[in-house]
Amino acid sequence: MKFHTLKVKDITKETLDTITVHLKQPLFSKIKYKAGQFLTVVVPIEGKSVRRAYSLSSAPNIDETLSITIKRVENGLVSNYVNDHLKVDDKMEIIEPMGNFFVEPDKNLARHIVLFGAGSGITPLMSIAKSILAFEPKSIVSLVYGNRNSNTIIFKSKIEEMQKKYGERFNVVHVLSQAENDWVGYKGRIDKTIAINVLNLLPKFDKDKTEYFICGPEGMTKEVENALKNLQVPKERIHHESFISSASSEAKEEAKKGGSSTEREITILLDNEEYRVKVSDKKTILEAGLDAGLDMPYSCQSGLCTACRGRRKSGEIKMDEDEGLSALEIKDGYILACVSHPLTDDVVIEIG
Repeated sequence: MKFHTLKVKDITKETLDTITVHLKQPLFSKIKYKAGQFLTVVVPIEGKSVRRAYSLSSAPNIDETLSITIKRVENGLVSNYVNDHLKVDDKMEIIEPMGNFFVEPDKNLARHIVLFGAGSGITPLMSIAKSILAFEPKSIVSLVYGNRNSNTIIFKSKIEEMQKKYGERFNVVHVLSQAENDWVGYKGRIDKTIAINVLNLLPKFDKDKTEYFICGPEGMTKEVENALKNLQVPKERIHHESFISSASSEAKEEAKKGGSSTEREITILLDNEEYRVKVSDKKTILEAGLDAGLDMPYSCQSGLCTACRGRRKSGEIKMDEDEGLSALEIKDGYILACVSHPLTDDVVIEIG
């Protein structure tokens, strides 16, 4: 992983609880990324370096800055700190962009990119929309976007600007769960029924030339996936991104509840050195390694980004979440340290 220190060029107030931070690109060696990927910020808070992953809302080869959009989360350490304290000209340490949720525009393609998002899930979808509309002139984009009300629509003016610019190539459907009295669009949360209704009204495109990208809460993601399954959309045409891995969060909370703790000593191979680390059943391998002072790579800590990927050389482990790995990688013994727990005392993990 590569670290960079970038200056804050500008900060845009998107809604009452959301800002976009525009980071100045290095002068001679611009940071490369793909539309839909995320970067990790490293923020010093109360004497500790705290990492959080945020999707890029900027688009490569279009926007001059690297832009991340951060919505306040209740009790969120980094989201509240950044919203309250970050200023223009401040410096922010980041880890270079990564992630498997992305598109690569091809000017020769003619396809329909359908985007489903809710709340801050719009962030990577905005990057994807801008890239496809700019660099695939034969393609169209449809955005189905859920929010509480019209005042909470992130990028509202930018979306309207893009609609005017691209006309019929950019279709937008807003869905509001707490809509104002004069709202004439869809009301409620994006569920299977609304998704099917909207999909049936979108411009018709060949099924083998339509791709679906979903980003938002787990509930919405499952509802949209069920709608697409109902419409017999092949799995390989459906892509989704999660900001928080609910499975790993629930597992961690369950593990932290009372009761006795089992501790196992494992071996971690890192930078050609061998370390013995004790891991309690209330912690992941990554957490135990960091507590032991090891400089282990990590980013999202939710089993999604694969920054903490390692390979199991021996022993048995359990992963709370394996979404970030392919079936072949899992078969070959790869694990994600941030969501892994040792089940035996002979575990050896090679990191890097």
